[in-house]
Amino acid sequence: QVQLVESGGGLVQPGGSLRLSCAASGSIFRRNAMGWYRQAPGKQRELVASFSIFGSTNYADSVKGRFTISRDNANNTLYLRMNSLKPEDTAVYYCRIQEYFSGTYTYTSDYWGQGTQVTVSS
Repeated sequence: QVQLVESGGGLVQPGGSLRLSCAASGSIFRRNAMGWYRQAPGKQRELVASFSIFGSTNYADSVKGRFTISRDNANNTLYLRMNSLKPEDTAVYYCRIQEYFSGTYTYTSDYWGQGTQVTVSS
């Protein structure tokens, strides 16, 4: 079982910055994919940024050049640095981890954090 706890959300003015953290605990497979998703009111949850099982990164077009995903494997922590924030970035941000058995490409477990609210407003 894996637990994910996000932190770092809050209220920020347009153009401001925030850094989100996601602390993972429990027994975590070495082969995993982790990412950040967000859900705005009345909208579907969408991918913001992620690491694949190969370590490559992927970003939503709307955040490219503004957001940076990073990870500290030693401490099982995922980060999302968000710069030049816009009102349309307002959402609940969720951390997700998908675990894979060695040599496979279909995840065997899928965990989500409880989310952290990010509000961009003047």
